[in-house]
Amino acid sequence: MEIVVCIKQVPDVPTVRMDRERMTIIREGVESVINPLDYVAMEAALELCQKTGGQVTIITMGPLQSEVALREALAVGADRAILLSDPAFAGADTLATSHVLARAIGKIDPFPDMVLCGMQTT
Repeated sequence: MEIVVCIKQVPDVPTVRMDRERMTIIREGVESVINPLDYVAMEAALELCQKTGGQVTIITMGPLQSEVALREALAVGADRAILLSDPAFAGADTLATSHVLARAIGKIDPFPDMVLCGMQTT
């Protein structure tokens, strides 16, 4: 079974601050973690592949710092980790992000058995 899991690195919730003028999250000096619901999706994929065999590929779109999340995914058992990073992606909304991820997944494995995602990222 081939499973692809989309994850996102997000600010650790207790330390989040907002720039009220720009209406954006201030990420400088804030620890980042894998979005907790993405982590649940990743764990489900790993459990399923342990039982049935197969491979888990983790994919994320973000800045180079997102490598930390991918290393964590590999450490807990993912087989592959892919970072999509480009200055053109900066400020991408959910629609743009979903298009980039869908195209990348199609190139990695045109017919994965399953694609899992969490929800509600910041």
